[in-house]
Amino acid sequence: AAFAEGDRTDPNAKARSDLMRVVGKNTGILGDMAGGKAAYDAAAAEAAKAAIVEAAGMIEATFKDQGAADPASEAKPEIWANWDEFLGDAKKLGEAAGAMDVASAETIGAGMGALGGACKDCHTEFRVMKQ
Repeated sequence: AAFAEGDRTDPNAKARSDLMRVVGKNTGILGDMAGGKAAYDAAAAEAAKAAIVEAAGMIEATFKDQGAADPASEAKPEIWANWDEFLGDAKKLGEAAGAMDVASAETIGAGMGALGGACKDCHTEFRVMKQ
């Protein structure tokens, strides 16, 4: 996942970015195992899955306060204008991660489509895509 250059000046924007970095990092761990870029590691796979589920559960509290305008933030104002839809997307992320079978690289691969789809759905509407 790509993130904006520069430091976030608003504490709300920083908290949101930090939380999304957890999701991105752990999705990457799972994706690397599924794609053969990293050796399958059962404990690491389970930890990555748990981290995504936990982070998804923290989205509502972390995003509830929009905070000050922050030029480095990638959160679109549509998040707060369409709050229920945004929370629905966050729930889909948690469900996709929770349903993922991490028993092997192959089963992780089978679940990556749903996980990636949940990320894409939310990012398409609610994230500023930086060039």
